[in-house]
Amino acid sequence: MFHHGDRVRYATTGDDGFPVVRYGFVGGIAAEGGPVVVMLDGELDGDVVDVDTLQPVHISNVTLTLEGTDLLEDPALRQGLIHLWAAEAESAGLEISAMHAMGTGVGDSCQGFTLAELTSAGEPYVLTAGPCPSDRDAVLVHAARPHGYRL
Repeated sequence: MFHHGDRVRYATTGDDGFPVVRYGFVGGIAAEGGPVVVMLDGELDGDVVDVDTLQPVHISNVTLTLEGTDLLEDPALRQGLIHLWAAEAESAGLEISAMHAMGTGVGDSCQGFTLAELTSAGEPYVLTAGPCPSDRDAVLVHAARPHGYRL
């Protein structure tokens, strides 16, 4: 359930037919389970959207899906993924308190790479890049809890 003022992630399709993710704030709720008015970043008017297309913004759902497996294979391009993801996290309104790049990444292009260690809201995360599960020609960059991390 969303409340007025909640920061949200809105997954939709752009005018060109490609998936696009937008961020905004809940401006109003019609009824439980009904449409939600979202004030999208950079727009003056609210958009009425289906509640099923919204997620609360959290570091684990701020992702980048980028075309081109060369982004994993080329070490210089792989390092650039850190900055692209950081820009997306900033657009989402997340505050990253510390980020430490791991050179050109740890791992391999078949399974993916751990690119950086980071901290957000006092919690540790790792930034990883790997083959996108839904598109063999794309790369998925996202933050997750370190392997073996327990609350």
